[in-house]
Amino acid sequence: MPVDREPAPRFDEAHDATRRTRLANERTYLAWWRTGLAALAVGFGAGKIVPGLSGGANWPFIVLGALYALFGIGCFAYGYWRERVVDAAISRGEFVRPHPWAVLALAMFGVLIAILSFVAIVTT
Repeated sequence: MPVDREPAPRFDEAHDATRRTRLANERTYLAWWRTGLAALAVGFGAGKIVPGLSGGANWPFIVLGALYALFGIGCFAYGYWRERVVDAAISRGEFVRPHPWAVLALAMFGVLIAILSFVAIVTT
């Protein structure tokens, strides 16, 4: 005897696209967290572990570790802010670009700590 089944719900392409976009926003937020955690781990390594192992000056690595930690904190803060802004834009059916100042600030800070890392490695 055949079993009566309810008809399958209709596929709602717009709803599904919004769902996928929200999930992509969540994955991006988690990527900011991974980046922040990686920066904190590098900061801990540079600021606490390397000075204990090196025979040279400790202060450059302590400063470098603090800068990496600040970069990690910046990633957490910007990632949270960006997730909220993008989520609100999705609700309105809009797209919002990242602010150029935020992209520039993160890039410049990254370049700064990369240069300082190079200098600390070469000179100590």
